[in-house]
Amino acid sequence: MIGKYRILLPVLSLAVLLAAVFYLQPRAMSYFGLNLLFNLAVPIALATIAQMMIIMVNDIDLSIGTFVSFVACVTATFVNETPLLGAAILLASIMVYAAMGALIHARQLPAIVVTLGMSFVWAGLAVLLLPSPGGASPGWIRTLMTVKPPFVPMAVVACVLIAGFTHILIMRSATGTLLRAVGGNTQAVVRAGWSVIKLKAGAYALAGFFGVLSGMCLVGLTTSADANIALRYTLLSIAGVILGGGEFVGGKVSPVGAVIGALTLSLAGSFLSFMRLSPDWQIGAQGAILILVLAVRLIFARNGSRWKEAKNG
Repeated sequence: MIGKYRILLPVLSLAVLLAAVFYLQPRAMSYFGLNLLFNLAVPIALATIAQMMIIMVNDIDLSIGTFVSFVACVTATFVNETPLLGAAILLASIMVYAAMGALIHARQLPAIVVTLGMSFVWAGLAVLLLPSPGGASPGWIRTLMTVKPPFVPMAVVACVLIAGFTHILIMRSATGTLLRAVGGNTQAVVRAGWSVIKLKAGAYALAGFFGVLSGMCLVGLTTSADANIALRYTLLSIAGVILGGGEFVGGKVSPVGAVIGALTLSLAGSFLSFMRLSPDWQIGAQGAILILVLAVRLIFARNGSRWKEAKNG
């Protein structure tokens, strides 16, 4: 029963928020309106999936926002001007993420401290690449992000594809099962003969991969880059994972829920704008929405536990 609510609550949250937006602005109930509402949902969803890979192994990544900003700067400069060099830099950055995961496990370092330190490294590199906003989106990325499929906007289609792919990867594949086991029962993984250090490095590499996709998609939508373009993605990605039914311990994550959580947070910004709420208050209001949903989830979880105890009793 609790597992059912893990995905049901994110869906209901998104549905309620979408209904509220349509009530406040009926014209948003159209292809063009949905495109505006979810315009930046794809890079947020990808960053949330990247964060989910880290939370899945009982760590947390405080560098994902600056990493996405760094990737955006690389994409708007090297990938645009010298694609092969740009691709090599992005591949190297994924390898750095994998090495970071291996180091954290090998030395038993707190991930929150290591990733916080790396956030300054990524931020510094981003500033070196683009001291001021600039660069340009590679044409093929811009074309891909502005495709107009029939019936629903590209952002919605892309989020469905991201959710489906990551669900198969994490929830249906043997690799995904092992990665979740690292977060759920590390000792069992060790007893089974698997290398936890390699699995953690793999989880971090996946996080780096999805972070790279997030930065590239962001540049495709904004057409340029900035060293601070995705700083808020760190908190948004954590909130998206938790809002989507994930937990900080135990390897309990939901790829579909994480994408829905990212969509909800993306939509919340539009909803608060329609309410003419000052931008200074919007971040706080988004936090209030998150707390409300988590409170409801906690109530359901407690009721589910009591129902299970009563049934067993």
